[in-house]
Amino acid sequence: MTQTLEIKQEIKRLNKEFLHSSDFTVKEIEWNQDEQVIICYYSSLVNKNEVDRNLFFLRQKSNTSMQSNKNKENSNEHQEEQKKSNENSKNSMSGNPESQGKFTHDDSVTITTEQYDFKKLIEYICDGETIIILLQSQKMIRLSSPEFVHGTPDEPENEQILRGSHEGFVESFDANISLIRKRIRNNKLIVKKVIIGKNTRTVVYYYYLDDLVDKEALKTVENRLNAIESDEFYTIGQLNDTLDDQVWSPFPQLLNTERPDRVTANILEGKIAIMTDLSPTALIGPVTFFSFYQTPDDFNSRVLVGTFYRLLRGFSLLSAVFLPAFYIAIISFHFEVLPLELANKIKTDINQIPYRPLIEAMIMELTIELIREASVRLPKSIGQTIGIVGGLVIGDAIVSAGLVSNLMVIVVAFTAISSFVVPSVELNSTIRLLRFPFMLLASLFGFYGIVIGTFILVVHLLNLSSLKRPYLSPIVPFDPKGLTKVFFRKPYYKTKKQVTSFSPQKDDKA
Repeated sequence: MTQTLEIKQEIKRLNKEFLHSSDFTVKEIEWNQDEQVIICYYSSLVNKNEVDRNLFFLRQKSNTSMQSNKNKENSNEHQEEQKKSNENSKNSMSGNPESQGKFTHDDSVTITTEQYDFKKLIEYICDGETIIILLQSQKMIRLSSPEFVHGTPDEPENEQILRGSHEGFVESFDANISLIRKRIRNNKLIVKKVIIGKNTRTVVYYYYLDDLVDKEALKTVENRLNAIESDEFYTIGQLNDTLDDQVWSPFPQLLNTERPDRVTANILEGKIAIMTDLSPTALIGPVTFFSFYQTPDDFNSRVLVGTFYRLLRGFSLLSAVFLPAFYIAIISFHFEVLPLELANKIKTDINQIPYRPLIEAMIMELTIELIREASVRLPKSIGQTIGIVGGLVIGDAIVSAGLVSNLMVIVVAFTAISSFVVPSVELNSTIRLLRFPFMLLASLFGFYGIVIGTFILVVHLLNLSSLKRPYLSPIVPFDPKGLTKVFFRKPYYKTKKQVTSFSPQKDDKA
């Protein structure tokens, strides 16, 4: 196949534009005798078998079209007079592209035809499409057959449940939306997308139920997404920072989840889910503080069981934040609150400790955090061993060395277990972080320091919002019916009005 000067120049131009990338393919392909054709694509992004099938179909149609045109021309020459033939020929050249030997076809789901536009061609190829350029016709045919690598929809490791669905999101737009539409078979489910990042062109999509969504929260999400001006946008963390009302707060203001059933439940409450095509994590908003303490198991288990574990998580919050601080305050300032027998036992133990209770607690808390971080980073087969053996060996060695007391080991272990009860990984990290300022205040002022810290914490939570919705709802604004929903899992046949700060028009099941 001999390349003309025009084809050589176009191939050279395309290679130069794509910087001679090793996975960029551009070459001339055989078509019909009246058309010069170039095909170009990223080999790392397309399904080559699908491209070959579409290419075979297009060639067959092109040859059939050419043969049909030739038969029509021969028939016209024998049946019409010369004058009419000239007129028909003139009209054919101006109005019928098939008579000129040009290729035409009907667009389909995966094949579309457009006028040749070099800027659009670059965009389409970067999106994983294959482009066929018809130089004589100045058209380009788009073959949409991208093949992006992504995982299988397995259950997320950090959100495992006992009962219910065990599917999880992946790094694919179509796969994720199909998991949601499988659960919400409603034409009111709207999916919209925004392309962010000049260099990365990351696709961000958000979806909601049109008749249930909180309109003001939706407007807030759209305004914040459209206001993003960034050349590089490639992580869910960047999206989280953009949508947060107060980015410097330690508390998460959007619920992070990789579970489609959890996203479905929140969408049915009038909330909005935001995702990218680069991460399996969905951001849900607006949410409240109490949303992070609910799991799908609450709704899949028996009513009394679900209620019990909700209350247990509330107790775990108090112990995870305040228990080390209470220990320090009692040992440092308020020994008299302990029973006499226990006080004598503790005094005997702490008399052998060379440090103040704050230093003692810090040693143990930082040791627990180091073991936890190491177990996360190490391979699974080693991580669990390090977590168990490291905790036992280090704990026993520290007590034997007289650096900490036995009671402190118990307090820190119980605190660590309480913090891991939190279903949300983000809130889990926040709770662990909050221990340290409370421990410092308790060492300085005792119980008064804990009261001061609690007051500051409550004021901060009262000023927080999620997509401009109150973070402590239904406590502030106070809604007694909504408050019972937070702590008690009601039967499904007991209906009641949803929290007014989200979607007043929706009646749901607790």
